Amino acid sequence: MASYASPSLVLLVAAAMAAVVIIVASPVVAAFPAGLPEPPFPNPWSAFQNLSGCHMGDERDGLARLKDYLSHFGYLPEAPSSSPFSDAFDADLEAAIATYQRNFGLNATGALDPSTVSQMVAPRCGVADVINGTSTMDRNSSAAGAHGRHLYTYFPGGPMWPPFRRDLKYAIVATSATSIDRATLSAVFARAFSRWSAATTLQFAETASESDADITIGFYAGDHGDGEAFDGPLGTLAHAFSPTDGRFHLDAAEAWVAADGGDASSFPGAVDLESVAVHEIGHLLGLGHSSVQGAIMYPTIRTGTRKVELATDDVQGIQSMYGTNPNFKGVAPTSPSTSSREMDSSAGAECRPGSGFVGAVVAVGLLLLLPL
Repeated sequence: MASYASPSLVLLVAAAMAAVVIIVASPVVAAFPAGLPEPPFPNPWSAFQNLSGCHMGDERDGLARLKDYLSHFGYLPEAPSSSPFSDAFDADLEAAIATYQRNFGLNATGALDPSTVSQMVAPRCGVADVINGTSTMDRNSSAAGAHGRHLYTYFPGGPMWPPFRRDLKYAIVATSATSIDRATLSAVFARAFSRWSAATTLQFAETASESDADITIGFYAGDHGDGEAFDGPLGTLAHAFSPTDGRFHLDAAEAWVAADGGDASSFPGAVDLESVAVHEIGHLLGLGHSSVQGAIMYPTIRTGTRKVELATDDVQGIQSMYGTNPNFKGVAPTSPSTSSREMDSSAGAECRPGSGFVGAVVAVGLLLLLPL
């Protein structure tokens, strides 16, 4: 007859179970602003989906709003207040859409096909893709040719931090609009900065003094005085200014999640704070947007996606500006399916909150039933 676990063994296994649970359960901190509607959150650009199929010569309600969108990101000149954009699909709009499509690796037809509209409604960085009429994201541009297969870009004029400023200080200066606690924010931004310092000669340290900081970070809502108003949940998530301005602003209206390597799939419509922070720090250091979809400096990020590891394109771009950290181990090889971890409900349907805990309990239950 088989014997079963003694009481002492049961206690040992129970203790082991508790340890497993502690290891499996990664901390996830969410900050959902008061008054936020139930997910899925309304996207300020979702109406663009009604424009799918539009092409040259059409006139459709909503095309003026699309022109505003393209103007905001540099694809069209700003409309004068005396002559706002119309709902006519004209030659300028067709050319702007074709440029957008080239930047994002789409079929450059100049028409609003479903793949183009899907890309346009994705949450994204508020920094323009086309600056002063120059689209450095264009895969066929002279800038891309100069970089070979690498498609990293810089701001016009190539601004960067000068050689005598390689130890930069940052201050988290505006947190009243987010409910994420200060310790968690400090940890998230420290990790985000460390990803860039690991590859370069730059070093970053947090300071409590705004006057002593090279870089300031804060959460703001709507029009916050810098000429780049935020638009509520989704839409533009954040923006940062080129060197040596040092300002980095996040939209306080987002459903931010600070997941320390953990799974945040239980928060539909959430935006991973560290992923956005790593991207915006690239702008603070002088990088523009990349057309490499797996790169940190790619302009858009889907909700529920955690994307924090620098890609080869990011590393090549930043090292060409600031040199190489002699201790840098290089970029770990990844496939397109593993370069970022999808955390939304469609991509992680089999991963539910507490699934690690359930697995631990089942495993321990089986141990208790094993004959000795």
